[in-house]
Amino acid sequence: MGLLRRLRRARLAGRVLKRLRRAGLADARYDTRAFQVRFTAPGDDVPTLIELAPLLVTPGRRRVDEYVAGLLLNPGLPQSWSAAKPLLRPVLRGTTPGDPLRRPVLPFLSEFVVVDQPDTMTYVSAAQLAAWNVTADQAFEAARANLTGAVLQGRATEPTIVQFVDDGDAYWTSHLLLPHWLERLADQVGGVPVAFAPERGTVLVTADGSDHLPGLFARAEQIFAASSRPITPMAYVSDENGCPQPYRAPSGHPLHQTVGRAERVLALHEYAVQAAHTPGAAALQLTGDVSTGWRTQAVWAENEPILLPTADEVLAGAVVHPWRSLAPRLTRAPDLDPPRWQATHWPP
Repeated sequence: MGLLRRLRRARLAGRVLKRLRRAGLADARYDTRAFQVRFTAPGDDVPTLIELAPLLVTPGRRRVDEYVAGLLLNPGLPQSWSAAKPLLRPVLRGTTPGDPLRRPVLPFLSEFVVVDQPDTMTYVSAAQLAAWNVTADQAFEAARANLTGAVLQGRATEPTIVQFVDDGDAYWTSHLLLPHWLERLADQVGGVPVAFAPERGTVLVTADGSDHLPGLFARAEQIFAASSRPITPMAYVSDENGCPQPYRAPSGHPLHQTVGRAERVLALHEYAVQAAHTPGAAALQLTGDVSTGWRTQAVWAENEPILLPTADEVLAGAVVHPWRSLAPRLTRAPDLDPPRWQATHWPP
């Protein structure tokens, strides 16, 4: 093979590799002998092989982009951005397997983008964005713009509970992501709105300081624990920018222990989901009670290197260590969210 032909083939392979890596496929490799590029798509167990010979017939950057985009697109999704854009929706979720597009918005929770079709809801990936030739910001903005932002009419004469039940199309839990949406429910609940999204089909809202609020914490935890599609047992309010933030109950507040329990129940759930596909992940458990306070406890088996979840304390053998006493000897593990910490030396 002549030098010029080898250079031409190498340049073509380089374009394809650049396009794939820009789409987040860092494992893409060029096989010079077979004149192929190999990569493994998110969620696939076997690699995909790209035959480069067809691209020699009609070379050019646009041809490469179109060819690779066709390989990256989910077969069931729209092929163009103009067709996909009106179908996008934002969703609030915890740990989600695979590598979908996401951005953190609340403790243990992130905003994802999905394509809403009559019979399916498909998470959008970074590779999909590259195929549509749009940015993540464009996708998130379009998804939020497609929500109606609907609110109830009327005015409550006293604090009450409002429940939104999703029929599959309303995306009520996603409305919590819209700036100022929650605070606009003040008239309907009779005070400053406090919202719960215990599972994907339910939003519960009542007024801060009302007699309903303590009971809603218990109800939200029950729904969260029983659901096959849980989101969070925590409560949320709007901050000064109209964005959701966790409901705060500092020491001395009548709901201090209740809020603390909800935060820890969510942590237990998310770390358990993560541990299911993370080798060496330590378990996290809930300890304490309403009088002494609720605490999360990471369990470290003796003399075993392990990935510890962030916790209030660590049970090492029969000894309980406050987290702050071990933290200086821990190193954050890369690429894990929620974060875990590498620990290699058995504590004293």
